[in-house]
Amino acid sequence: MNSKKAQVVIGVRRSGKSVLCYNALSKAGVSYAYANFDDERLSKLTSDELNDVLRCLYQIYGDVTHLFLDEVQNIDGWHYFVNRMLRQGMKVILTGSNAKLLSSELSTHLTGRYNDIALLPFSFKEFCKIKAVDLSDSTTRTDALLRRAFDEYLQSGGFPEIVNGEEDAEEYIDDLAENIIGRDIIQRFKVRYKDAFIKIANHMMNVAPCEVVYTTLQEDFNIKSDHTVQNYISYLYQAYLLIQINKYSVKSKERIRNSKCYAVDVAFMNARKDAFAGENLGWRLETVVLLELKRRYPLGYDIYYLKENSFEADFVVCRRSTVLEIIQVSYDIEAPKTYRREINGLIRASEITHCDNLKLITAYTEKTVTEQTKKIEILPCYKWLLR
Repeated sequence: MNSKKAQVVIGVRRSGKSVLCYNALSKAGVSYAYANFDDERLSKLTSDELNDVLRCLYQIYGDVTHLFLDEVQNIDGWHYFVNRMLRQGMKVILTGSNAKLLSSELSTHLTGRYNDIALLPFSFKEFCKIKAVDLSDSTTRTDALLRRAFDEYLQSGGFPEIVNGEEDAEEYIDDLAENIIGRDIIQRFKVRYKDAFIKIANHMMNVAPCEVVYTTLQEDFNIKSDHTVQNYISYLYQAYLLIQINKYSVKSKERIRNSKCYAVDVAFMNARKDAFAGENLGWRLETVVLLELKRRYPLGYDIYYLKENSFEADFVVCRRSTVLEIIQVSYDIEAPKTYRREINGLIRASEITHCDNLKLITAYTEKTVTEQTKKIEILPCYKWLLR
């Protein structure tokens, strides 16, 4: 709170960025002023007019030590104003839904003068707190209620308004997706082929998690250039509608090709018009696990997937070149063929990476096995999420 750097909270729309900042500022007991640049009455301002906004904020709030600027990326040239505030000793907190707050623009104009804090929708542990699910003991009753809460979380996801029961999930997510695609992407990036882009965006949310093959998308949607498709997919990442992970390899060129994409919340997988991913519990479980790994591992750690011939491991967590853990995800491993496929993928990944910290996360199965001298911890996802 007393940093000389701007604190930049980024993430998908409606994930709770503004409330997080408000709570942090209130808890700290500092004097602050607030402006929301997602308000249509402020969205047409220029950077030259931000000093008029500052004058109004002083009139409204009095003398303040902190400025809280919500969705500030909507104002072209906002960074000049922020830089000036920082030079004058003002503490600045920024939020934004669009990755322009992390892009070359930010890196160029606020070099070394910002901390970025990525916010995802609620985790399962936070979901349980909101729903008043008892986490303090391990009785049969508590375990059953945890499973019930997990089944709900796996379907509804973690957007605050849905978790709190304030909004109808399908209508809310449909409107949210339309806003992100229309306002955060099409308007901001001046997308020329709007219909094609909207179809690709909805397609990617329908099929995620999946490997992204630009040439296939180019052919499927009859787009002239695969470069255009690459731009379109990058816009979805920048707006935090999708999350990208790269393929594990010691070769740099392999790591930047054949990425996989995931929805930023499982609600985007089914709570939309014309969405058909709702029943695939394996995809949903895999998405929940990735999002939790993103919460647990801060900047400086990397999460990859590993694929070699017929073997695949869902997640490989690295600290620089050191592999810390390998995680496989499967909703149900009761079928011998499924069990063997998941175990073989872990063992092969262990041989390639020289990492023996192996986990297989399922919906409800819990045991420890040893396969080919490799110890593998099999965990129910709802317990792993609460660790």
